Amino acid sequence: MTFVLVLLSIAILVLLIVWAKLNPFLAFLIASIAGGLMLGLPADQVAKSVQKGMGAMLGDLVIVIVTGAMLGKLVAESGAAQRIAGFLMNIFGEKYITWAMAFTGLIVGIPLFYNVGFVLLVPLAFTVSYQYKLPAVYVGIPLLAALSVTHGFLPPHPSPAALVAQFGANMGLTLFYGFLIAIPTIIIAGPLFAPFLKNIKSQPLKTFQAEPKADHELPGIGNSIFTALLPVILLIGTTALSLNIAKEDPLSPIVNFIADPGIVMLVSLLYATYSLGLSRKVNMVKLMDIYTIATKDVSMILLIVAGAGALKQIFTDTGVSLTIAESLKTWEMHPLILAWFITAVIRVCVGSATVAGLTTAGIIAPLVTTMNVDPNLLVLSIGAGSLMFSHFNDGGFWMYKEFFNVSIKDTIKSWSLMETIVAVVGLFGVLILDLFV
Repeated sequence: MTFVLVLLSIAILVLLIVWAKLNPFLAFLIASIAGGLMLGLPADQVAKSVQKGMGAMLGDLVIVIVTGAMLGKLVAESGAAQRIAGFLMNIFGEKYITWAMAFTGLIVGIPLFYNVGFVLLVPLAFTVSYQYKLPAVYVGIPLLAALSVTHGFLPPHPSPAALVAQFGANMGLTLFYGFLIAIPTIIIAGPLFAPFLKNIKSQPLKTFQAEPKADHELPGIGNSIFTALLPVILLIGTTALSLNIAKEDPLSPIVNFIADPGIVMLVSLLYATYSLGLSRKVNMVKLMDIYTIATKDVSMILLIVAGAGALKQIFTDTGVSLTIAESLKTWEMHPLILAWFITAVIRVCVGSATVAGLTTAGIIAPLVTTMNVDPNLLVLSIGAGSLMFSHFNDGGFWMYKEFFNVSIKDTIKSWSLMETIVAVVGLFGVLILDLFV
């Protein structure tokens, strides 16, 4: 009966989002309250559980998500993203143009939120398509594959960052493992898959062609790459240090302080404020305006993350997690595959990668200690599942269709299939890595 009530709670969430078209934050709140009441939590405790779950989740993530949004916005507005894209195009040339687009998406996609990266980089892909007289879909899919992978796999993007917090994983290790899986996944879903799409007809609207900055207005390539990748450098570097320093070492508290994801993102943002802003004569008022806009861009993401925290807390406070843990022990399925499968089903039903990942986390998080699985790999498994088969209920599906101006059939053949390849290859990557860690 407990399973039925949990499924009913999730069904309410899915129906409110898909059928009633309710905002995901409100849907999470209603589903959490309904779930708490159905699962027997005293009525006067339901609101307290919801508040506790929201506070605990946001307490871990507000700094990471907000500073990450600010950094990504600055990378875009300063022209650093354009500089990186142009640099990689010059290196790879026309023959390996799909590889150039994939690496552009990987490097620029790390600090940029998906929608920002899409709007910023897709017009650049169109410009490249016109310049070399190549099919737009062939050029664009490797770029979008990379953006999808960074969105689903790599902190400080909202979903993987939230999963790290929920599972008590190590953000640096998750990022390191994420890169090991992300690179082959991008290669397979991008440059290797793209040649099969050359015959898809696409006539991107001129409205979406890039209006690049003049070369003299762009920051230098070294400055652009270092600033964009600084969070990665600090996270992986401090994690490696902390693993090689004894707890009693006087440097240990300092290293652990710097290794905190919130501190890493704050340091990276402060450096970017100087390197891409003040040092290039951009005044502080304009920089703060950029940051204010970035904060508005992610406000709804923060609320969705908070709502997911509420649902997780309801499952914890009602004791459902223990019941599910006992039941899952009888399932003859690898925990990483199980987490991927649950996420993939919710993703197909709901359409949102973030909602799918965080909903699964609410079910799985309390079970991590009993599942005998690396929590860092669990983050990546759910991240892969959250990208499964994007279709009509996903905003990304329609953004791709309209920007590239292709038919629904061709959108499924290219975009939806690419997302499915990312999800499946990502799972295989996680399972292979599980053999060695």
